[in-house]
Amino acid sequence: MSIFNIRVYGLLINNHKEILVTDEFRFGKEMTKFPGGGLIWGEGTINCLKRECREEMGCEIEMIKHFYTTDFFQPAAFYEKQQLISIYYFIRNISPLSVSISKNKFDFEKKEGAQSFRWITLSKLNAEEFTFPIDKIVCEMLRNYSP
Repeated sequence: MSIFNIRVYGLLINNHKEILVTDEFRFGKEMTKFPGGGLIWGEGTINCLKRECREEMGCEIEMIKHFYTTDFFQPAAFYEKQQLISIYYFIRNISPLSVSISKNKFDFEKKEGAQSFRWITLSKLNAEEFTFPIDKIVCEMLRNYSP
């Protein structure tokens, strides 16, 4: 029996210059990743991302286009015997973000579920800044991407 953990992430680019990332404290660990989260039963990937953006950033979004889906085996970091599949979409917010944006990494009190957001200049994107292997790959793809 295969158990898949499907994650859906949004690539929100501001003025063709910077991309939104989230710094989080979950499972007792600091992590930097793209905004998004897990698909729940009965949801499609786009509805999942719309829900995650409402929950995390307090905004409504629209899809621009698919960017990447995991194409290799990746075990889930926090769930034993689950295979991770991550799907990334370029998105645009159609209502204002209702979260504060920080200039500092991990700009929160270190407690379970803490989260902060920040913009990273696209020309300064660095895979080492991201916590998870698939985000690192997407970061490198973004560095070489031209729409």
